[in-house]
Amino acid sequence: MGKSIKEIRMELVDAMMEQYVESIGLSREDTYNESKDCWHWRHGSASIEVFVQSVVVGENKTREYLRIFSYICEVPSVSKISRENFLTALLELNDKNLGVKLTLMQNTNKVYATYERDITGMDFDEMATCIADMEWWADKLDDELKSVYN
Repeated sequence: MGKSIKEIRMELVDAMMEQYVESIGLSREDTYNESKDCWHWRHGSASIEVFVQSVVVGENKTREYLRIFSYICEVPSVSKISRENFLTALLELNDKNLGVKLTLMQNTNKVYATYERDITGMDFDEMATCIADMEWWADKLDDELKSVYN
C-alpha cells in the first residue's frame, strides 16, 4: 500500500523546511529536534520554533497546520490596572501586525507571537514568506515590548 496524502504532505513540509533553513545559512542538524519534531533557531533577538500540528476534525480525519511560534516576553508582574493596560496594548498590536497574532500560553504569563496555516496547498514560496514574516515581526515585537514593559 502506498503512502497516504497526509504522509506525502508531511514529507513535503519537511523537505521545504530543510530548504528554508538552508536558505538562511543553517542546516537541518543546526535546527531540527527529532525528539520534539520541531525546527528551532534564532533570528536577531527572536527565537523561532516551527512544527506541524495535527488537529482532529472528524472521525479518523485530521488537518495539519504549520505552526510558527516565537516567545516575546512575560506579562509584567504589576498592578491590575497596569496588567490590563499591557493586555490592551497586546490586543491593539494584534490589529497592526499583519499575519501574526500575539497570544498567551494557557496557564502561564508567557506572550508568544504565533502564526498558523493549513499545510494543504502550501508551496515553498508561501512557507518561506510566512516564516520570514514571523522572524521579522518577532524580532521587532520582542524588542519593543521588552523596552516598554521590562
